Amino acid sequence: MTELEVRDLHVSVAGKKILNGVNLKINQGELHALMGRNGSGKTSLALALMGHPKYKVGQGEILLNGENVTSLPPHKRAKLGLFLGFQYPTEVPGVTLKNFLWKTYKNLNNGISFVDFNDTLSEKLKEFEMENFATRYLNEGFSGGEKKRAEILQLAVLKPKIAVMDEIDSGTDVSALKIVANGLKKAIEENTGILLITHYQRILNYVKPDFVHVLIDGRIVKSGDYNLAKEIEEKGYEAVSNG
Repeated sequence: MTELEVRDLHVSVAGKKILNGVNLKINQGELHALMGRNGSGKTSLALALMGHPKYKVGQGEILLNGENVTSLPPHKRAKLGLFLGFQYPTEVPGVTLKNFLWKTYKNLNNGISFVDFNDTLSEKLKEFEMENFATRYLNEGFSGGEKKRAEILQLAVLKPKIAVMDEIDSGTDVSALKIVANGLKKAIEENTGILLITHYQRILNYVKPDFVHVLIDGRIVKSGDYNLAKEIEEKGYEAVSNG
C-alpha cells in the first residue's frame, strides 16, 4: 500500500518562509482534510508536494511509498502515483480535454490501448455530466464549477495512488459540489489516498474525512477526526490555534 509521508517540511517562496515544519502521513484509501485560513500555507504545501520549482525545500523530506521524492521533478512524482488537483485550473487553448487526458494517461500507463482509454473516458464523462466537454479546449470558457468537475474527471480517469486536491470545492454551486464530492468518494473507494485542502466544512458535509488537520502559520497545529471540522465551523480557527 502506497503512502505519502511529509517529514519536518520547511518551504520558502522567493526567499520568504511559508512552511515551518509540516509533518503528515496519508495512506491509500484515506481521506485527510487540511483546513486553514487564507495565507496559512495550504496551497504552498500542495505545490511543494508536487514539485513546483518556485517552492524551495530548505529542510525536511517528502516520501512516496518510502522513496524520497523531494528533489524529483513533477512528472516523475506523477509516474510514482502522485496527483494534484489545482485550486485555479489553467486554461489550455488548442488542447482538447480528451487529447490532454489521453496523452497523460498513455504516459502514466504502459501498454494501454486507445480503445480501453476511450471506453473509460466515455464512462467518466457521463458520470460527471460532461459528455459535451471532450472536444472542448481544456478549461477554456469553463465556469468555476466546470473547471473543478474537470479536475475530478482527471482524478477518476488517471487513478493516482495519492491525490492532493487544492480547494476543489471553491467556485462550485450545490450541484457541482455534489458531483465533485461523489467523485472524491468513488476515488477513495478505489483506494486513492486524498489530501483535501479546504477553507470550510461545506464539502465535508458530503464526504466525511478520516482525519482533519489545521494548518496555521505554516505548521499543523492540531489533528483530529470529523469533529474537529465541526468545531472550526462553530468556533473558528482561534479555538484551535494553540493546539
